[in-house]
Amino acid sequence: MGNPMENTARRERLLTTLNHKQPERIPIDFGGSPVTGVHASCVAALRDFYGLERRPVRIHEPFQMLALVDDDLQDAMGLDVAGVFSRNTMFGFPAAEWKPWKFNGLEVLVAKDFNTTIDGNGDTLIYPEGDTTAPPSGRMPRGGYFFDCIVRQQAFDEENLHPEDNMEEFSAVTQEDLDHFARSAQQAAATGRGVIANFGGTGFGDIALVPGPSLKHPKGIRDVAEWYVSTSSRQDYIHRVFARQCEIAIGNLERIHAVVGDNVHTVFVCGTDFGTQTSSFCSVSTFRNLYFPYYKQVNDWIHAHTAWKTFKHSCGSVSKFLPSFIEAGFDILNPVQCSAAGMEPEQLKAKYGDRLVFWGGGVDTQKVLPFGTAAEVREQVLRRCEIFAPGGGFVFNSIHNVQARTPVGNIVAMIDAVHEFNGTK
Repeated sequence: MGNPMENTARRERLLTTLNHKQPERIPIDFGGSPVTGVHASCVAALRDFYGLERRPVRIHEPFQMLALVDDDLQDAMGLDVAGVFSRNTMFGFPAAEWKPWKFNGLEVLVAKDFNTTIDGNGDTLIYPEGDTTAPPSGRMPRGGYFFDCIVRQQAFDEENLHPEDNMEEFSAVTQEDLDHFARSAQQAAATGRGVIANFGGTGFGDIALVPGPSLKHPKGIRDVAEWYVSTSSRQDYIHRVFARQCEIAIGNLERIHAVVGDNVHTVFVCGTDFGTQTSSFCSVSTFRNLYFPYYKQVNDWIHAHTAWKTFKHSCGSVSKFLPSFIEAGFDILNPVQCSAAGMEPEQLKAKYGDRLVFWGGGVDTQKVLPFGTAAEVREQVLRRCEIFAPGGGFVFNSIHNVQARTPVGNIVAMIDAVHEFNGTK
């Protein structure tokens, strides 16, 4: 696990920047969370590039096909953050008891209950809880690199909607879950790195979860378009869903904190997206009426009872939401999509840099990282570091996960550029 003294310095580096103080180096995260990860094909390519032991990578997040970044690769890349993940995947089965699987010519390891079939179009179908007798809940198109949710909206009576139907996946944390979190947090902390945890249950209206990919027969409002309609026309219903989800979530956080304590430094609260490339999914007033009260309750509990910092993921143009994110108690913004309207890095840092930690924004993953030259990657990374690093409050990551087919040379150029800026290359 590398040099113990250096790894401890990595944890302090993260804590320093989270407290808006200038660390001696910018901390780097790849693989710490489901939105700062690396596609399995790229993890395999990085292992080859750095000359590490050749072995199949483990896909711990099958929805996006993200692989674990093992300790040896973390050391090779010079990473400062370790992740704690939920026991179950988004498809409702544990990420455990690995078995071989192959896609697009790549040999990988998947969980025991990662069970798939191939349909008549050559698409790969995956099943909730690994139960192939249930309707499939995810589809990977032939030649694809990740799964899309399959919407399984059942007919419903407008006058007879039951909020509990949209809460089936939100329940009290089990002892098995608590044991998993305690063990995982202890292992992550033992690396000496800073620790970010994804406990689940606090993703109010996260559109990736709305279709219920972990459920065999999801009920309630499960169609994506219908859900967005509901946030306008059925707000009373959504409030009832969120209020009960929030109550369950805070009870779970209390029990989880009792077993993980200060082994965790940052908690992934929510991945609900509010921005598009040029606009937003809702108004600020809708955000403040429908989402804000529940985010604030969760964040207030965390800040009152723990030392954790709270992490908000939202893609797209979200600059108009940032004052409300801050007021709701979020400490961290990710992925910092600088290519979206109104998300210029200089303005973000100048206006919000003393109140928000920018976790991401280090390089554009739509054009520059996958399609640019290594020199262009280096140039953008160095410029983003110059903007975001002063005064702390910046954790280097790309803008969302590193996607499949990203040239390994560009990924290495990105990492090398951060180390160049840090004076460690």
